[in-house]
Amino acid sequence: MIKSIRHFLEMIRFSHTVFALPFALLSAALAWRLPDSPFEWRELGGILLCMVFARSAAMSFNRIVDRRFDAENPRTAKRHIPAGLLSVTAAVIFTLLCSAAFVASTLMFLPNPWPLRLSVPVLAFLLGYSYAKRFTNWCHYWLSAALMLAPLAAWIAIRGTVELPPVLLAAVVFFWVGGFDILYACQDAEYDRGKGLHSLPARWGIATALRMAAVSHLITVAALFALWHFAGLGPVFFVGLLFVTTLLAYEHWLVRPDDLSRVNAAFFQVNAVISLGLLGLGLADLWWTNVR
Repeated sequence: MIKSIRHFLEMIRFSHTVFALPFALLSAALAWRLPDSPFEWRELGGILLCMVFARSAAMSFNRIVDRRFDAENPRTAKRHIPAGLLSVTAAVIFTLLCSAAFVASTLMFLPNPWPLRLSVPVLAFLLGYSYAKRFTNWCHYWLSAALMLAPLAAWIAIRGTVELPPVLLAAVVFFWVGGFDILYACQDAEYDRGKGLHSLPARWGIATALRMAAVSHLITVAALFALWHFAGLGPVFFVGLLFVTTLLAYEHWLVRPDDLSRVNAAFFQVNAVISLGLLGLGLADLWWTNVR
C-alpha cells in the first residue's frame, strides 16, 4: 500500500507542487490583508485541497495521454506507466478521483458560488494542456496559463472578484513558468522534432528558444516590480525582487545551447527556491507592514 502511494506521488511529481501553490497562498495573503476579507481557516484549507487535487489530476492525465511518447523517449522511458510500475487503469481511476475531489473541495468556499461554477472549466483547461504539444509550438504558455490560474483562483475564492494584484501575480507566473518550461523542453528538441511534436526548441532551435525564455523572464521581473508597486508592498518584498532577478540570471547561466546537462538543476532547484522564496518574503513583508 505504502509503495503504491509512493508510486502515485512520484508519477505526479508531487514535489513540483511548489511551483504554483506558493503563488496561490501569496495571492490569498494579499486578499486577507484587506479589511473586508479577514483570514479564515476554511478558505486556507479549501485552497490547499483544490491546488493539490487539481494539479494531481492534471499530472496523472498527462502521464496517461503521453504514455506512448514517454515509452519511446529514452529520457522518460522509466516513468511509472511505461515502466509498468502503475497500470493505465490505476492512473485513470486516480485521475477521476482527484478530479471529483477538486470539484468537491470548491464547496468549502460557499456561499461564494464562483469556485464551484468555474471548477469544471478550470479542470478542463488544466487537462487540455496534455494535448498542446500535438498542435502548437506555444504549448509552454498553455502550461504557464494553467499555473497562472492559481493566484487568480485563490483571489476569486476569497473575494469573488478579479482585481489588479492577482492579475499582476498571474502575469509573474505566466511568464516565469513559460520561460522555464522552454528551458526544460530543450532536452527533448530532437525527439519532439522527429515525432512531429511541437515546442519552441523543436521549431526554432535551442539557441533561439533560450533567448525567448530569457525575454519571458525579463517580463517576469517587470511584472514583479509592478506587483510590488501597485499592491503597496514594502522593502522586504523589494529584496525578494532582487533575489528573484539574480536567480533567474543564474538559471540562464546554467543552461547553454551546447550544454544542457544542468537543465534539471535549473528547472527544479532554482525555481523551487524562487517560488518558496517569494512566498516567504511576501509573507514577511505583510507581517512587517502590520507591525510597523
